[in-house]
Amino acid sequence: MSRELRTDTRPQAPTRGLRLGERLRQLRVSAGLTQSDLAGDRFSKEYVSQIERGKTRPTRETIDWLSVRLGVDPGFLANGVSTDERGRLEGAVARAEALIEAGKIEEAREDYESLVAPVRASGLPELEVRVLYGTARTLMRFGEARQALELLNQARAIVEGPDFSDVERADVLLGLGICRLGLSSVQTALALFNEALSLAERSGLPCDALRSKILSWRSRCWRHHRDYEAAREDVERALELAEAVQDPRTIGEAYFQASIVADREGHWVLARSYAEKAKSAYEQLTDKVNVGRLTNNLGMLHFLLGKPEQAIDQLKEAFKIALDTGNQADAAQAVSSLAQVHLRTGNPELAEEQVRHALQLLDGREDFLDEIGGSHLVLGRALLEQERLDEAEQEFVSAERCFEQLGNASFRAAAWVARGDLAAKRGDDRTAARLYRNAAEVLQDVRF
Repeated sequence: MSRELRTDTRPQAPTRGLRLGERLRQLRVSAGLTQSDLAGDRFSKEYVSQIERGKTRPTRETIDWLSVRLGVDPGFLANGVSTDERGRLEGAVARAEALIEAGKIEEAREDYESLVAPVRASGLPELEVRVLYGTARTLMRFGEARQALELLNQARAIVEGPDFSDVERADVLLGLGICRLGLSSVQTALALFNEALSLAERSGLPCDALRSKILSWRSRCWRHHRDYEAAREDVERALELAEAVQDPRTIGEAYFQASIVADREGHWVLARSYAEKAKSAYEQLTDKVNVGRLTNNLGMLHFLLGKPEQAIDQLKEAFKIALDTGNQADAAQAVSSLAQVHLRTGNPELAEEQVRHALQLLDGREDFLDEIGGSHLVLGRALLEQERLDEAEQEFVSAERCFEQLGNASFRAAAWVARGDLAAKRGDDRTAARLYRNAAEVLQDVRF
């Protein structure tokens, strides 16, 4: 005659970290049941044996039935954690994710750190991936890109398992690509985005929002390679997908990138229109971080469109938003943008003061090499305007070193032009001509 285990009278062996089959066997033995006892009249002994040896995966209905026979929670049998505990952990992870979306990065980081151990002990791989991914996102915001990369690689190893879909794999690859791009590994990032897009498209699952995000991020790689046609094609596809899903965040990301591509191509009115649409989407989400970034970009676009006073007001507002959200990197970008405006409107002394502040804020941020190099370039030009030629040369060399690490032709050309202007200021026309020629050659699409 079959017997049932009462959970309040029999001890249970430790089962966390085990596979379902192993857990089933331990619970059965602990209950004093044979495989035939557990199978009862519903299953064969051989079927129970197959489950225990991992040869077959029982259905949810079977798990529910077996858990009743063993007197345990179905979630505990399936995952090694009770349904109540799983619900608690899922709620805690969801709260941390919501904090990130609300821009409360410090709070999110604390929550994720407190979740790493219990989630890992729970044996729930899908929750572990979410915690690893979320923790990596917070680390990237604090400039700890290499630590973030380590966590994302752990998440990648987990999602390679059979219980995960291609969409989930694509999502982790997107995160890896973003992290690699932050570390200036542009070619690696491009390969990761390509693989993520391929997985998402072949999955056959609804994932238009994810595809839009991948395309938006991939456009940054094309911009880095100065392939603006490819970048524009990606953002146009991203916009179509984003509009189809009607998700404000996805729409905001797509318009943000579309604005930058239009700016690079010199279409400043179009770039402003896209930036305003992106800002509106983020305002709908009360995402102050991205609202601040777009306010910064709009400030520079208004300057390019001949409205310096409006530009200065917006850049000051962007700086204030960055301080309010505790984002030093964004604050540095706003100050650097202000320095550029003051430099170009004939106030090199104020430009110098502001850009030095920007460099202090960006100290140690290897994920902002482009902004650091650009700030050195602005500082060098401010010093050049003040006839402080030796100091200017040091800043131009520092800028070039940053741009060499990035491997960006446009940035390196800008550094060579600046050094050429310095050489011309010193009366060294031969050196100036050589540097100008180097800049022109690196920007050529065709060489003879």
